[in-house]
Amino acid sequence: MGLEENLPSGVLLTSVEKLVNWTRKSSLWPATFGLACCAIEMMTTGAPRYDLARFGMEVFRASPRQADLMIVAGRVSNKMAPVLRQIYDQMPEPRWVLAMGVCASSGGMFNNYAIVQGVDHVVPVDMYLPGCPPRPEMLMDAILKIHAKIMDEPLGAKRAAELAESGRRTPMIPSSVKYAPKAKKSAPKTAPTVTAGGE
Repeated sequence: MGLEENLPSGVLLTSVEKLVNWTRKSSLWPATFGLACCAIEMMTTGAPRYDLARFGMEVFRASPRQADLMIVAGRVSNKMAPVLRQIYDQMPEPRWVLAMGVCASSGGMFNNYAIVQGVDHVVPVDMYLPGCPPRPEMLMDAILKIHAKIMDEPLGAKRAAELAESGRRTPMIPSSVKYAPKAKKSAPKTAPTVTAGGE
């Protein structure tokens, strides 16, 4: 006889941590920071064909005070780096950063004095998305991985220290594997038998 049997129907049991993380995951509001060609792919992801609205992300915020996910799409110049940091500092906690494209991740083909060689020199990055530019499906996969990371985030410094000591990490399984339909098991196929002499 468990606790669930004594509760009225329609009551859900969960931890406060799981509930808070679920609400954070289900209502991410991205702050757009489109700097180059990756921004076109980011805009395409928000369009009806790929439909980010099903993840609760239909509103791209122009105000950093209302956003909690910064998608840095494209190369970051040294002139733009202080602006990027200022927008990041204005975002409320908790906040996450996704470096979209090879230029934002590592500087890409622009190995020169004018381009920041990776946005992680300016802000902490939670997810790196390679590609030049990455497809909308890749951006959606990276966002789903950020969702998995958010669901495993601890509430409070004490809980975070306990999880850091245990060494537990969030598994980053590709969405194509995680959400793939389960294959039905069928009987093994046997090879046809061949007899000598055509008998």
